[in-house]
Amino acid sequence: MSGAVGVQARQVFPVGAHNGRIRAIDWARGAAVSLMIVSHGVNGLLSFDQIPIWHMVPVHLVTKISSSLFILVFGVALAVAFLPHVGTADWPRRRLKLLLTGVIILFWYKLLTVVEMSHLFEPEDIVNALLYQSFPSYVEILGFYAIALLWVPFFLPLWKRMALPLRIASPVVMVGLWYYLYHHFHFWNNEPLQALLVEHEDHYTWGQLARGPLILVGLLLGELIARYYRKPLARRVLAGSIAAASAVLIVIFLGLAGTDLPQELMAIARNQGKHPPELMFMLFSVGGALFVLALAVLGAEKLATALKPITVIGSDALKAFYFHIIVIFVGFRYLLDYFHSVSYAYAMTLTLLLLLATALWIQLTAWIRAKT
Repeated sequence: MSGAVGVQARQVFPVGAHNGRIRAIDWARGAAVSLMIVSHGVNGLLSFDQIPIWHMVPVHLVTKISSSLFILVFGVALAVAFLPHVGTADWPRRRLKLLLTGVIILFWYKLLTVVEMSHLFEPEDIVNALLYQSFPSYVEILGFYAIALLWVPFFLPLWKRMALPLRIASPVVMVGLWYYLYHHFHFWNNEPLQALLVEHEDHYTWGQLARGPLILVGLLLGELIARYYRKPLARRVLAGSIAAASAVLIVIFLGLAGTDLPQELMAIARNQGKHPPELMFMLFSVGGALFVLALAVLGAEKLATALKPITVIGSDALKAFYFHIIVIFVGFRYLLDYFHSVSYAYAMTLTLLLLLATALWIQLTAWIRAKT
């Protein structure tokens, strides 16, 4: 049973195609995780004020697309690897495995919460975070996935029965529901509940309704990718369409920013508008995420092979996530005492080495697994 669960965990965090793995999706996921590692590696050691302005924009600005890309690819992965099995005799088993994968991710979320907070927080603060009274920041996205995997397995059959117009409209409907609840409903003054569902300005969380629309968009794109990926001309048209959607969002962002563009870019680089999500941040983040996804679809297997370390990281994203968090918070912060005590160049060098080490770790453990 544990071996089967492990396979399913690798299918949710890095899903392959049901008729052969789509390595381009691994690459897109690996790009998201790699950008996340760059952000965590530097921000985990330095404050924003210690990062040179010319590195905040563009280097750390670009990392702000990672979370949106990660969630989009999650939806793509569900559409490619699980949606085709909905309604089949095998679906109950696969649904159970999705739920068990959520339990696995919840375990890692809570364990890494302790890892993240143990350096700077008191035990009572850590206990509060474990009991959902407060939230960490660096590992909080795992909490989002763990909860999402409690409702997604029951939502997929409904999604498959929806008419196409309703599927297309569903992300907009969810955005509308999020907006109404965030602004007009206070969840009985229960801040953690509000944070988990729609986000709260005092808690660093990924709300299910706030980020759920990206899962739905990913489902839509995933169905198209599964259908057209093996057809070169159709794949190029699909990649161009995704790139066009990216361009629309970026043009809207640039139009709204106007003459304040430098200030807007710096604000986004400093996470302004990330939690709860604000329009400018989401336009930039989702626009960039769609561009990377378009690049992955266009480059296909050639891109995945040419940039293999990124693809390797995306092939087991959960392992990449817990590895880099442990190295940063146990190795760099606690054992080496590098927190706020190294230069930006040194922190970035460590982070780039961590990227390479993460790929090597995944490759090594995969080799060991294959040999045993």
